[in-house]
Amino acid sequence: MNIVRMSGLGAVLVAVALTVLSVPAAAGTYSLTIEKKTVNFTGRDREAMTINGQVPGPTLRFKEGEDVTIHVTNKLDVDSSIHWHGFILPYQMDGVPGISFPGIKPGETFTYRFKVRQSGTYWYHSHSGMQEQQGMYGPVIIEPVKREPYRYDRDYVVMLSDWSDQSPHAILSNLKKKSDYYQYGQRTLGAFLDDAAEKGFGAALRDRLEWGEMRMAPTDIADVAGYAFLTNGRTAAQNWTGLFRPGERVRLRFINGSAMSYFDVRIPGLKMTVVQADGNDVLPMPVDEFRIAVAETYDVIVQPKEDRAYTIFAQSMDRAGAARGTLAPREGMVVEVPPLSPRPQLTMADMGASHGDMDHAGHGAAPGGGAGADPHAGHVMGPMSEYVPGSGLAPVRKAGEKFLVYGDLRAMRPYAGYRKPDREIELKLTGNMERYFWSINGKKYSEAEPIRLKYGERVRFKFVNTTMMAHPMHLHGMWMQLDNGTGRFSPLKHVVNVAPGMTLNVDVPVDAEGEWAFHCHLMYHMATGMFRKIIVEKQSAAANQGAGR
Repeated sequence: MNIVRMSGLGAVLVAVALTVLSVPAAAGTYSLTIEKKTVNFTGRDREAMTINGQVPGPTLRFKEGEDVTIHVTNKLDVDSSIHWHGFILPYQMDGVPGISFPGIKPGETFTYRFKVRQSGTYWYHSHSGMQEQQGMYGPVIIEPVKREPYRYDRDYVVMLSDWSDQSPHAILSNLKKKSDYYQYGQRTLGAFLDDAAEKGFGAALRDRLEWGEMRMAPTDIADVAGYAFLTNGRTAAQNWTGLFRPGERVRLRFINGSAMSYFDVRIPGLKMTVVQADGNDVLPMPVDEFRIAVAETYDVIVQPKEDRAYTIFAQSMDRAGAARGTLAPREGMVVEVPPLSPRPQLTMADMGASHGDMDHAGHGAAPGGGAGADPHAGHVMGPMSEYVPGSGLAPVRKAGEKFLVYGDLRAMRPYAGYRKPDREIELKLTGNMERYFWSINGKKYSEAEPIRLKYGERVRFKFVNTTMMAHPMHLHGMWMQLDNGTGRFSPLKHVVNVAPGMTLNVDVPVDAEGEWAFHCHLMYHMATGMFRKIIVEKQSAAANQGAGR
């Protein structure tokens, strides 16, 4: 992993520890080149789309308040783009073709220019043609102007991602032909006989009939399987390693740059203290494990005191595999990798309602009815819980261990402009698995009008997930203040995970004029319709044109 621009002794130590080369650049000016390269993550050579010849792309280090100029040259034979994920910037620099700019044509260079108005851990990726899945993503570290409210001696990026030897277009085609194409763990006759012995024949048969009526399986946790999981571009066998001296405090900047994979992260033998979520400081929270949705970031601090190695273990939510890295006092040290946890299975409770309320043609409520129409049908997220107790997606907790949930996140500083929202917009997350498309309020992006907001207002988005899939919802250009019961201390996030059958509220201070993308960050969900354009207008323009949606 290359670091594009660094300064200071601490940055030099990080560069040495990562054994990487710095890319020379003038102060505030950066150059990125998008091109194809051969990679091998599975034992087979495959073509990837790379940034500066590598996967992931180089780590960019900015400074809060800095004016940056970034030249991006496209050497592919197709259009491309770079989106600055989580950045507060002019919408023309956001990097979304068809919304904020036309994209970068083959052979052309586009120059991004903006002032860095934040600090923390972020990332960048292509927003064109499902190119993220092919390797186009990289980390960003923004150094703050003021001293951070926590101390650490070492600083590492831990970028998690998923890689497939299949092209994303082939994967989507397979899903369109047969939505359970990648469901390798479906229940068998043997499993039915085991259930019948445990629950009784009648109960086991009713269970099978209910799932059959819904045209789905309780093992349907993830749409795509067969991924190789990477840590900073390295497979588990290649074992990315971060060095430490016993007693040092080590900052790990976790970024989920996957196309489709959630991870449950732990470091056996070490407590992790969460200090940032999506680039924003939170009150330190010691945890044993956390779930990171696609496109989220979490910064943790660990303090290994023993002269031994520790495994960074990030298993996919469907337990199909794991990304792995190592913290060690010396290169070459390893420690046993934990086994994968048992494969989870969904229950009817995960649907947020009885199966009679579900859309049998797809994994969700029919538009205008079912779980989304009845406020009591879905599970509203309480202050201390993100997953339904006992549900198939809830992580298994060992006695005495702490698993991070959204209710644990409390902003380090109160939000100065906190007030009640001016209005509420309900967004039902919907979809049809049989035809494999995903939507909002029953409409795909191609069928929907933009959501129009007024500059200066405060809007509550009420997400009602009527599907059996978790959806990481990402808003460009503005912060979402997660309503987790902490009022002015509610955390600011650029991605919120909406679990199956759950209702989750966020308040958005509408403070960025322009046109912005708003979508599920599961790549194949976004590509098939779970996407909206948001238009933010000044009050005078909104009065003339109307502010409906």
